[in-house]
Amino acid sequence: MSTLSAISSPDAASEPIELVRQEPAEFNWVFFTVIVTFHLGAIAALFTFHWSSIAVFLAMWLLSQNAGIAISYHRQLTHRSFTTPKWVEYCLAICGALALQGSPIYWVAVHRLHHQYTDKSGDPHSPRDGKWWSHMGWIMRGALHNETTVLARYAPDLQRDGFYRWLSVWHWVPITLTAIALLALGTAVGGWPLGISWVLWGVFLRIAIGFHVTWLVNSVTHLWGARRFNTHDDSTNNWWVAFLTGGEGWHNNHHAHPTSATHGMAWWELDFNYWGIRLLALVGLAKNIKVMRPRPSRPGLQ
Repeated sequence: MSTLSAISSPDAASEPIELVRQEPAEFNWVFFTVIVTFHLGAIAALFTFHWSSIAVFLAMWLLSQNAGIAISYHRQLTHRSFTTPKWVEYCLAICGALALQGSPIYWVAVHRLHHQYTDKSGDPHSPRDGKWWSHMGWIMRGALHNETTVLARYAPDLQRDGFYRWLSVWHWVPITLTAIALLALGTAVGGWPLGISWVLWGVFLRIAIGFHVTWLVNSVTHLWGARRFNTHDDSTNNWWVAFLTGGEGWHNNHHAHPTSATHGMAWWELDFNYWGIRLLALVGLAKNIKVMRPRPSRPGLQ
């Protein structure tokens, strides 16, 4: 397993970046501590069950994983599959920050890098470097968080936006304020035990599960599943990852048509995240939606 290092000429912005394979970076104890803390909080949540806590979990999941990571970070900011008014775009990006998967600039740059070098040298999280590496090893030992040259080159549109530069530094603020609000509201409704339960379910358990659900797209959908398109990578369509992610598991479809707002390309390939985009369009908040479908084969043609 290896990490990436960028070599580029500082006075030649138009020159391509050369990505060099190196030995894994030192173990990132900060990320490890954060991940372990949220997993311990997730376990603790199971001992503080309340029906209202499940409702909080589901509401926060829809905001962070579906609206935030899938619709905002992935389909709008990374691939520009649709457009919204700026205030809507910023609100969706804040929802993405609630997933605690990094700032929009970092997330978008890593994903664009993945698409350019999918399952080749330069892919930050390919299973060809190891199944565990593709799932979470790259987070623990990857060097991309420190590769500001790579991040700036792969997300220049976000780097030029003052809001995203601010969120790159303060992306932890939305989840912190949310935790405080859940604690206060839960306590006001049912006392300290309910307030703590809402925080454990709406923040710790939801984020811990969200980590793995997102990472499954990096690992499982490049290992097991069906392939509709003969792409030059190992991407597959995996139905159960699609179910968990709201549509991100139709990954072979996505790699074949990365700018398409819909990843499901058959009637049975449910894509709840695309339905969310269509809902925004229905109320006039989304337009320029790019939709690509596989062309039906003509008789007599292979």
